[in-house]
Amino acid sequence: MSFTSTRDRAWPTEQLCDIDELRALVERGTDLAGYPHAAAVEGGVLVYDSERLRATGALADRALRTELVRAFADGPGVVVFRGAFPDPAVVDRATAVFESLIAEQRASGAAAGDHFAAPGANDRVWNALEKTALYDPETFADYYANDVLALASRAWLGPGYQVTAQVNVVNPGGAAQRPHRDYHLGFLSAQTAAGYPAHVHRLSPVLTLQGAVAHCDMPVETGPTVYLPYSQTYEPGYLAWRLPEFQAYFGAHHVQVPLAKGDAVFFNPAVLHAAGHNRTADVRRTANLLQVSSAFGRAMETVDREAVAGAVFPVLRRRRAQGTDEDWLERVIAASAEGYPFPTNLDADPPVDGLAPPSQADLVRRALHEEWTPRTLRDALRAAARRRTG
Repeated sequence: MSFTSTRDRAWPTEQLCDIDELRALVERGTDLAGYPHAAAVEGGVLVYDSERLRATGALADRALRTELVRAFADGPGVVVFRGAFPDPAVVDRATAVFESLIAEQRASGAAAGDHFAAPGANDRVWNALEKTALYDPETFADYYANDVLALASRAWLGPGYQVTAQVNVVNPGGAAQRPHRDYHLGFLSAQTAAGYPAHVHRLSPVLTLQGAVAHCDMPVETGPTVYLPYSQTYEPGYLAWRLPEFQAYFGAHHVQVPLAKGDAVFFNPAVLHAAGHNRTADVRRTANLLQVSSAFGRAMETVDREAVAGAVFPVLRRRRAQGTDEDWLERVIAASAEGYPFPTNLDADPPVDGLAPPSQADLVRRALHEEWTPRTLRDALRAAARRRTG
């Protein structure tokens, strides 16, 4: 990953943040010829045609994953997949689940906070991944079996990634967010972030992939997310984004790409970005925000993946009996069960036939292939959880 000359500075500080260094990095175009699988460039952002990628078999091509790594690391940092969810009915079913969860949340009197907007300005569903699985496991499976989501996640993070999701509904008139970077270092104060050496500032972006699925059409007037392409290459950006001159530069140079229902956007979490202002009077801009974490990092949310895997397993059994292909099943397992076995209590949970004990995902795979009952899987997952804690 390319960075500015601050690579040689062991401890980034706000005093070292230089708007001219940022300008030199971001004021460039994106050459479509350098990304042979992409269909277009819009505002410097790479746009991929999901239908064409599926038709040509490119989704299974390592060359495409390599291209995406380059795009996230040294390229614009943002990619859009048109038609990522080819069946609008799947998106609509998930939207219906989200609306039901929001209605229940409102009825309970709960108010969801927000990271970068005023509490109550938007409708939020935190931990929407787990809540969707428990509310409607069939819809969960059809939604998270998505091949583009798996492609982007595996390209940037490798296997064992952990999906988390937060529904964000920006109501008519909803104000824009402040430009920012995201998890991990992006959620710390400048003072705290400055306590981490430069190599950790370089590490943080490769532990997470940000994404969003459009659950309605999002023309510019609805306020889809605005980005500053290539800003992820500016190393001290976790300290710089709060500074007035960087905020002003973002306001003058950001780009905004409209989305259609079923489109998905993925981006390096170090790209400066912000949700836009919903200037409409009647559109509730609805997106499922995805935070996908490396197996080696900490996810932002606590997800009861034992409960998620247990809820989804009967769907997996039924679909497998109906002849659903293994890749579909694997994508659902990856989105539901924990794919990495650590940390664990090695006294109680020692390595078996290798260097590590089985993960939750390993147990779900075994349960499918050996045709366990849901109860058998539940008991195995609970026994594994007990061994992990000793």
